[in-house]
Amino acid sequence: MSTVATSQTKYAALTFEEKLDRLAEVAVKVGLGLRPGQELVMSAPMDALPLARRITEHAYKAGALLVTTLYSDDPSVLARYQYAQDASFDYAPAWLQEGVATAFRNGAARLAIAGSNPALLAGQDPAKVSRANVAMSKVSKPAMELITRHDINWTIVAAATPEWARLVFPSEPTDVAMAKLWEAIFVASRIAVDDPVAEWQQHGARLKQRVEMLNSRRYAALHFKSADGSTDLRVGLADDHLWAGGGTTANNGVDCQPNIPTEECFTTPHKDRVDGVVRASKPLSHQGTLIENIAVKFEAGRIVEATATAGEDALNRLISTDDGARRLGEVALVPHGSPIAQSGILFWNTLFDENAASHIALGQAYSTCVKDGDKLSEAELAARGANTSLIHVDWMIGSGQMDVDGIRADGTAEPLMRSGAWV
Repeated sequence: MSTVATSQTKYAALTFEEKLDRLAEVAVKVGLGLRPGQELVMSAPMDALPLARRITEHAYKAGALLVTTLYSDDPSVLARYQYAQDASFDYAPAWLQEGVATAFRNGAARLAIAGSNPALLAGQDPAKVSRANVAMSKVSKPAMELITRHDINWTIVAAATPEWARLVFPSEPTDVAMAKLWEAIFVASRIAVDDPVAEWQQHGARLKQRVEMLNSRRYAALHFKSADGSTDLRVGLADDHLWAGGGTTANNGVDCQPNIPTEECFTTPHKDRVDGVVRASKPLSHQGTLIENIAVKFEAGRIVEATATAGEDALNRLISTDDGARRLGEVALVPHGSPIAQSGILFWNTLFDENAASHIALGQAYSTCVKDGDKLSEAELAARGANTSLIHVDWMIGSGQMDVDGIRADGTAEPLMRSGAWV
């Protein structure tokens, strides 16, 4: 029996609890790289309680000083939209976000468990959803800036929840859908091997090799072009941009893997140098609203036209959050051969779907993807092309029919991807 087959046989023999424990261990050791004496601030849906408890156990085993978990409850969130007074939707708890930001400034790590119902607010007033999102974005900006600047070690992992599972596998009974979604999460999160931590170290090293290649090329722009012509987009890259992927060393010196899973190499676009048309290759689930078949036109970095076959009102409210919401803060390359893409599963969850396809993100740029970005002021970052916004929303544009060229400063093109595969 081959080594791979033996590993698969061993994994298949694990109980669900053992698999869950592996995911929790990866979250703490690989995702966070948690150090002894660090606090951990975790957020999680109520349905993710079993994973949250496992992560808490591994965090304390790793020497955590204290683990504080903030739980969310979908029915309670929905009750706000059904019964709250109108003023509620322009309010967010600044006191809570100030406390979270203070924890981060004092050295706490951050972990989020994703898994809330992607379609929770699909039937609610999009104006109220938009107002609530803007209010929360404003009060959470101090904490989010510490994350986007990578001042702290942080990560996101996922837990299967009933409503999410039913959306991904609509023809299955809930228990079957849950089992299938959990298994998809385990495989995508690379725990279906003998030594998940070692596998993540090797995977990170492979991504970093690709990052080193991209950084050595010093492209001025990327050109995305789909076979059907629906995407023909030139994305200028920020001056002194840096590619990243395969994990990062936060400014506190801790090595972490911000997303589990991850398959991307990403960098900062120039906010004023994006032109052309682009169509999403997968739906976007944003704050409980499903937005499908997004198509936009960019001119001089700014979205000037935007449509969607579902959720168009939510899309237009999203890009109207502030001026930066119409501009790009990230561009990422992901091969169509990604295990997540090859699974054939539409997760309706950006954490997974963005790792199945090349993607762009509207809004805030990561300062760490600009040379010496952690030392630059907001004005200095803007001068290099880095975007500023209250939002950062990824959506997928890559597919097996997408070609990508790297454009050098002299205008010559070099093939990077053909039909979604690295050249």
